[in-house]
Amino acid sequence: MDIEEFFETMPFADLVGVELTSVEDGHAEGRVEMREELSWNADRQMAHGGVTFTLADTVGGAALVSVVDQPVPTIDMRIDYLSAGTGDLTAEADVVRVGGDVGVVDVSVYVDDEHAAEARGVYKTG
Repeated sequence: MDIEEFFETMPFADLVGVELTSVEDGHAEGRVEMREELSWNADRQMAHGGVTFTLADTVGGAALVSVVDQPVPTIDMRIDYLSAGTGDLTAEADVVRVGGDVGVVDVSVYVDDEHAAEARGVYKTG
């Protein structure tokens, strides 16, 4: 399975502007370039929480796909927002566990060098 191609042709991730920058061996990285239409605030560009969540979910899924070589629908994702996303967002994901039915991935999201969110995703693998 061509992971980058699979995620690049995902319509919603494309709409948000998620770009995978690295995917291999249970690790993935990606980014979203901040733009006006992704902001929740009309006075200052600040990423809507859904943008941060979408980046974390997509990059987390890509990390797991790199191990199981098949699509992995999200079962559950928990995210803690730590700071406002006022610039371009980047994410790093690492697979924590791969089982016959589910996989678990941890994702960190950053704006510049500031930790903006921490997420844990559970995905269907079987």
